[in-house]
Amino acid sequence: MSLDFTFSDEHEAVRDTVRRLCREELSPLVFDAEESETFPKQVFRRWGELGLLGVRYPEEDGGSGLDKVSDCIVREELSYMSQAFASSWSAHTHLGIWPIWKVGTESQKECFLKPALEGRKIAGFGLSEPDVGSNVRAMKTRAEKVDGGWRLHGSKMYITNAPIADFLLVAARTSPELRPDSISLFIVELPNPGFNISKLKKEGIRSSETGLIYIDNAFVPDDCLLGETLGTYPVIMESLSENRVGVAANALGMARAAFDAAVSYADERSVAGKRIGEYQAIGHKLAEMSTQIEAARWLVYYGAWRVDQGTLDSAAAARVKLFASETAVTVSEQAIRILGGAGIMREYPVGRIHRDSLVYVIGEGTSEIQKNMIARSLGFKV
Repeated sequence: MSLDFTFSDEHEAVRDTVRRLCREELSPLVFDAEESETFPKQVFRRWGELGLLGVRYPEEDGGSGLDKVSDCIVREELSYMSQAFASSWSAHTHLGIWPIWKVGTESQKECFLKPALEGRKIAGFGLSEPDVGSNVRAMKTRAEKVDGGWRLHGSKMYITNAPIADFLLVAARTSPELRPDSISLFIVELPNPGFNISKLKKEGIRSSETGLIYIDNAFVPDDCLLGETLGTYPVIMESLSENRVGVAANALGMARAAFDAAVSYADERSVAGKRIGEYQAIGHKLAEMSTQIEAARWLVYYGAWRVDQGTLDSAAAARVKLFASETAVTVSEQAIRILGGAGIMREYPVGRIHRDSLVYVIGEGTSEIQKNMIARSLGFKV
């Protein structure tokens, strides 16, 4: 990406569409959704009608035929409004269906990808487990071959969209050996009698419904083995790398929203006859926040450009995700400090944004995991 990089007219049209949708249709839903901790499922249909669920997928597969930059624009603008809405969108549009688009059979694409792109089916991705942490290779959920299909046993936790999903991609071990080719993905239609899904209550992204899943002898037919291929661990890893750039765009949107709220308050609030933004302590905070956001913006869209060029590697994705997610946490905390007592009142968004921002220094790989990957790319075995 050259230093004179600018967004195309098409990119700006996508941004305008999402901003208008957020302003006119989605924003009025946010407060009640947060208070009830319930996602308004009808939103998926609307996203599908506007082509926002298939932004980065080819037209021949039912998508909108745009690029990763466009995908990141959608994420940024949705997150500016509500990270919970953006999280449910992300779990569906990328992790929940990207592997199907990448390696699924034509039948699997017709049955799952197409209706998901139209918003007729809601997807999720079952990877994280209670006892495994960030080491995907150590997962304990297993799949046993039986006549006509597979039997799944295990558990998954912190699975976005699980309580509202029509299907999940579920990662499971097909042999006891701890090697990558023993991990496969299964498409599980819900409800399934072997899946017991409990809704979790969260401090952040409250209206994005998240589940704890107990899997007991759940049967899935042979044609629900993703791509009818064992050993889809590389697909999982590739999906996670690209999604790290995506969630970095989510973090950018949150940082912008917190910053704009802080600037507005600093302009309106006066102390001793001066706007508080004119006091050096506040002005310097805003200056630092502005600089961090600008740096994060360049990293995010550089990462998106690398995805579109086919040159993204795991270390580059880690750098983008690490910086943007930490920026969202720092900027939103500073926004609370600038607002003072108002910063912890629900009539202002900065408290919610800060709670939500903490999700991405943990989810999609913790900041510590990102640092490990970056250090390894420098030749150090950490």
